[in-house]
Amino acid sequence: MQRLACPERDDWRITADETGFDFHTIDGERYWDERACYAFTLDEIERQIEAPTAEIDAMCLELVASAIDDENTLRRLKIPEAFWPLISESWYRDEASLYGRLDLSFDGRGPAKLLEYNADTPTSIFEAAVFQWTWLEQAIERRIIPSHADQFNSIHERLIEAWTKLGGDRHLHLAGTIENPEDAGTLAYLEDTARQAGLATTLIDVEDIGWRDDGRFVDPERSIELMFKLYPWEWMFHDAFGERLIKAPTRWIEPPWKAILSNKGILPLLWEMFPNHPNLLPAYFEDDPNAARLGTSFVRKPLYSREGANVALVSEGVTVVEQEGPYGAEGFIRQALAPLPNFSSQYPVLGSWLVDHTPCGLSIREDENPITGNTSRFLPHAIL
Repeated sequence: MQRLACPERDDWRITADETGFDFHTIDGERYWDERACYAFTLDEIERQIEAPTAEIDAMCLELVASAIDDENTLRRLKIPEAFWPLISESWYRDEASLYGRLDLSFDGRGPAKLLEYNADTPTSIFEAAVFQWTWLEQAIERRIIPSHADQFNSIHERLIEAWTKLGGDRHLHLAGTIENPEDAGTLAYLEDTARQAGLATTLIDVEDIGWRDDGRFVDPERSIELMFKLYPWEWMFHDAFGERLIKAPTRWIEPPWKAILSNKGILPLLWEMFPNHPNLLPAYFEDDPNAARLGTSFVRKPLYSREGANVALVSEGVTVVEQEGPYGAEGFIRQALAPLPNFSSQYPVLGSWLVDHTPCGLSIREDENPITGNTSRFLPHAIL
């Protein structure tokens, strides 16, 4: 694994705008950054990223199977009791998952370590699936990278295949916060892949979802049979319409059982089930006496958090860096401190993508800050 300086394409912003990637710059700062790329060997991709991703996903499914009817585990995850049947029924109906992203720490020398699992509403999929592939093709054409370069990236094709299985003859709604450019871009891209799979679609803002007296969620024109929501389960459980979820016939993507895996409480639960696994870091619920085993150096994470909010890095009892945010009311976990690798004073996190439980792509976010946040830059990668 290397970080290689690259000349950027002089027309990349025009290319981004033409493809609908209008959040390539955030608050005047570049989000997409091709002044460097990360290079991997094929062995690193296949053996040290792809294979562990599949193994971690399998462990996560084993965890869900164990937790689904375990009241103690569901309480530890602070999932409201009213929604336990909804979660359990979705699991036993084998409701399918579209996608997810494992965030990994990897330096090319030791095993990749799971930092967290973005199991419910992962973003950055358009830039991973489409825009960095465009960069690869054009970078080869313009001799920025060698002609034999490749990329770990079949996300786009996998999404179309997955939608074909998920959709059937049902109309697909996609909902999220449309006024947020990143969410809107993610939804537009996923809608495009669904249409390529032959599905009829409707894109709506989550606030425009209505409720009908016969127990169905609706848009202004039709009932909602199948819904992709870029809106977290933990928010849905506490929203005004949350109690309606229990009886509504809508099938959701991601399905309710993903509410277990989108909780950072799975990190200590995985460590309990698979102690000393090479791709896991020791982790404990903060109120567990065993958390003392981590000593005075650890990462403190809320059970629910987005974009690194309320995450703190503690070294020898001193908080080295902490992100502000609104999370933490449900509690925290502590995870062993495993500093991200330092490449040219940048700290990269690898996002390993799964579509229909198949590892199929890689995205990289980097920052001068060792906690990856909302403004951390996206860099392309290549296999050399």
